Amino acid sequence: MRVTLGVERLGEYDKLLRGKRVGLITNFSGIAPDWSKDTIHLLADGGYRLVRIFTPEHGLYGAEAGQSVADMRHPKLGIPVVSLYGERRAPAPEDLEGLDVLVYDIQDVGLRYYTYIYTLCYSLRAAAEAGLPYVVLDRPDPLGGRIVTGARMDPDLHSFVGDYELPMRYGLTAGETARYFLKYTGIRAELAVVTLQNYTRDMLFPDQGLLWNTPSPALPTFASTVCYSGGCLFEALNISEGRGSDKPFQIYGAPFIDMDDLYGDVKRLVKDDKIAFRRRSFVPTTSKYRGELCFGLEFCPLEPDCDFLPTALNLMKAICTRYPDKVEPQRLPGGETGHDLTALSGNRWAEDYLAGRLSEKALGELWAAQREEFETYAADIRLYP
Repeated sequence: MRVTLGVERLGEYDKLLRGKRVGLITNFSGIAPDWSKDTIHLLADGGYRLVRIFTPEHGLYGAEAGQSVADMRHPKLGIPVVSLYGERRAPAPEDLEGLDVLVYDIQDVGLRYYTYIYTLCYSLRAAAEAGLPYVVLDRPDPLGGRIVTGARMDPDLHSFVGDYELPMRYGLTAGETARYFLKYTGIRAELAVVTLQNYTRDMLFPDQGLLWNTPSPALPTFASTVCYSGGCLFEALNISEGRGSDKPFQIYGAPFIDMDDLYGDVKRLVKDDKIAFRRRSFVPTTSKYRGELCFGLEFCPLEPDCDFLPTALNLMKAICTRYPDKVEPQRLPGGETGHDLTALSGNRWAEDYLAGRLSEKALGELWAAQREEFETYAADIRLYP
């Protein structure tokens, strides 16, 4: 039995939207489970009064990561489309004028550095300040709700790719994440979550009975999303994370790497039987080393509950150890300050591990302690068993 999405239950929650002037926060991932209509047209064709659309990073149609997106009008409906990844990151008071309710429907991936969740939080705050009710049409976390891993975000290092003491992989749906933000920040928004049906925390994407709903251009498959959990850390270095290849976040490399040497190094470090990897050369068509021949490794998760984060750090350590004079910090897409390995990993522990100041065992124990803290804190905001 497949999961029933929040957007499918609009009829049951009709009173939340019917007769009201609706502002919708969405992008290409806001779509019916059979892909027949996007949420924009589900609302418009359903007789709801949709008067404004807001979009997160990547805009309405899938711009590259970090690329600023301009305001526009919907080409079919003529409705204003306000970008929340351009000149502003939250709706301005004038953007909310004439609205009666804000609705959020975006597919997320349950990883702290994915910027959609900050659009969620910032728009929740804006709605609270404007006195507007806020409705989340919930969607499942493709990575499930049981695996929580990585450091919690150090509040002093907060940015648009990490905040609110979330672990790297936090195991919450969009609706649960909204509830977490209200609890953590004290935002006093009037929040309603149109919940999922037939969903439990144990379900990963293969269990959900849904078509893969690409959440952003560089995550075309569930396998790439599994490897994005940890693989995103490579955005802080001059190592390609496979953007512009046929396997983004499954391939890692650079022109200066000897893939035979690297394969041997990683073979000694990685003992996870849920991950296969091989030598792989590739030529990125975008991002780092565009048009250049790179050498490295390709990874494939063999089980849906694979935790790729330890493997990603082992790979990073192998590269940094073998090529200490070649590996350099890399500014993330968007060019904002503070987007380095520490900002992505949450604190200094990953850097301490790479430098040999912290063992893999000790790092795992620190993560486990923070996981327990987070699970205790988040227990009362969870919506699904």
